Amino acid sequence: MKKVAFYTLGCKLNYSESSSIGRMFEDKGYTKVEFNENPDIFIINTCSVTENADKKCRKIVREAQKINADGYVAIIGCYAQLKPKEISEIPGVDAVLGAAEKFRLVELIDTFEKAPSGQPAQVIASTIDHAVEYHTSYSLNDRTRTFLKVQDGCDYPCAYCTIPLARGKSRSDSIENIVKAARDIAARDVKEIVLTGVNIGDFGLRNGVREETFLDLVKALDEVEGIERFRISSIEPNLLTDEIIEFVAQSKRFAPHFHIPLQSGSNKVLGLMKRRYKRELYTERVAKIKSLMPDCCIGVDVIVGHPGETKELFEETYHFLNELEVSYLHVFTYSERENTAALAIRPIVNKGERAERSKMLHILSDKKKRFFYETQIGKEGKVLFEDEVQNGQMLGFTGNYVRVAVKYDPLLINETKEVRYDHINAEGLMEVTEIHEEILTH
Repeated sequence: MKKVAFYTLGCKLNYSESSSIGRMFEDKGYTKVEFNENPDIFIINTCSVTENADKKCRKIVREAQKINADGYVAIIGCYAQLKPKEISEIPGVDAVLGAAEKFRLVELIDTFEKAPSGQPAQVIASTIDHAVEYHTSYSLNDRTRTFLKVQDGCDYPCAYCTIPLARGKSRSDSIENIVKAARDIAARDVKEIVLTGVNIGDFGLRNGVREETFLDLVKALDEVEGIERFRISSIEPNLLTDEIIEFVAQSKRFAPHFHIPLQSGSNKVLGLMKRRYKRELYTERVAKIKSLMPDCCIGVDVIVGHPGETKELFEETYHFLNELEVSYLHVFTYSERENTAALAIRPIVNKGERAERSKMLHILSDKKKRFFYETQIGKEGKVLFEDEVQNGQMLGFTGNYVRVAVKYDPLLINETKEVRYDHINAEGLMEVTEIHEEILTH
């Protein structure tokens, strides 16, 4: 049978979906290989979050053609849904599939035979209102950690975002099916599951009707045997309820780690962005988490250079974050998107100023992370070690997302050990001097 390879751009959600589609190919008898192993079929799963989506897609197609000029190239993902015609005109592309079609890739394209030169690419992409089905997906590329999709789509019309246009309305699978998927993952000796989706706090909608809640899901997953640690990838502050925080604080398996999008520390800019909260709510959420879990790691998404963000309003964001008890920042530089409300907002921030603001927040993030790590020195925690080696050391994460480095030992791979944090090394990793003899997973 033919060999198939995947290249995935973008978020954890895309990785979970690529992995699941890859298993569909394997179930049909195809052999899944690496991108550079001369595959017969190249599947490129695209992202639309950055302005370089087009450049990245074109570059990967060119690389695929270098590897195998006769290889069949299919493009899926958010960018494929938003710009199918544009992608179909990229030399070397054979097929473009939209959000409603990508999970039917194996059945929609029979032979995967490359079309004669000059023949246009096949476009199989419905309008986004056809993307109503939910497909449970999870990645299995890493024995230690799996990304489990629990929700798809978004009903929030944020001014800067095209995701509702690329993925459709918010929808979820049932808790029963997701728990089954978690048990299947546990049977593969995976120790940590990261819950992912577009807007996971909105979990529970099926056909536009709320049947379950994210809190219901968290409680059910907390009972899944065989998984040591669940991690919530990202959750909107207005959907992160006191009840969720309180449950995680006393749960058996959920990690003391939240990633909470803020996007701006200015209420005026939040209003322009059409976000559903003010910064005061964000402050309350952080305070609640820290009151129950003082060592909890809190990550923040923030966008710089959004239209309407004056120098003074950016400084509001900077000072707000500087005072906030959070652990690190994910900084995104605003980029224009077709069919978004942000295009009509003034004033526009020039790209040089956007870059400068991004640099300032990256420096602040480094300081926040360093300070958080320093608060952990002398304490103990459980580390899940990964099959990753840097400079003779292997790496792992604690439950509260501290990156730990120890001397390489193959017996530690995919094992949880209790350690005492000693000092931060030159690479910014936590080093440990004591590892308890008992392996906690057995």
